Amino acid sequence: MLNAQYLIEVMLRRETVPSFDLYPFALDAVRELTSLPLHPAVTFLIGENGTGKSTLLEAIAVAWGFNPEGGTKNFNFSTHASHSALHGHLRLSRGFRRPKDGFFLRAESFFNLATEIHERDKEPGPAPPIINSYGGKSLHAQSHGESFFALFNHRFGGEGLYLLDEPEAALSPTRQMAMLTRMHQLVRKKSQFIIATHSPILMAYPDAIIYQMQETGPVPVRYEDLEHVQVMREFLKHPEHFLSLLFADEA
Repeated sequence: MLNAQYLIEVMLRRETVPSFDLYPFALDAVRELTSLPLHPAVTFLIGENGTGKSTLLEAIAVAWGFNPEGGTKNFNFSTHASHSALHGHLRLSRGFRRPKDGFFLRAESFFNLATEIHERDKEPGPAPPIINSYGGKSLHAQSHGESFFALFNHRFGGEGLYLLDEPEAALSPTRQMAMLTRMHQLVRKKSQFIIATHSPILMAYPDAIIYQMQETGPVPVRYEDLEHVQVMREFLKHPEHFLSLLFADEA
């Protein structure tokens, strides 16, 4: 089944960049970027820490109209303005259909989002509590992983554009596999995901585009060829060997 693609391509307006020697334009994810075609279902951005995958995802989210700290387009709170200027230099190629739903999840600022929901729900008004859309239980009254899963299961409704920054941060391997199931349900409901991640489990989603951030820019890579996957496989096969190498200087 073909998805209704909401975001087709992300392009860097290179002529507007002040200098590729400055942050964030010097990052691997940005320095050689011209265009980034996206999969109609799932696109992954991967790379080592500091390569710029989360910075690029955040810029896409802000250019789309999401709050830099996460949430839907209806959230406009700010606890710390840490996002870069990259979003102002991106051009988004949008599909002819608009999503009915959307969300930007930032693992590192999800606590701030939960607090904003709690504060809004204390205000009197005729509208039902916002937390009802997240399962009805305060996100602060749940573990980090439980609150993430409440978001996936209750708030994400389908026909949406969902941008997720390291969603595996609070999830056990079993919950990551459950997240794959939920993602697939939402893809079948005409949803599109763009995900920055380190998780080999999430990256295994079939037929997704996986971009690895390299010095030459974002490069499409097959799942089987990913260093994340190869290192994890070898470590699980031979943990003693890896540990002996890692601890060699301590002997």
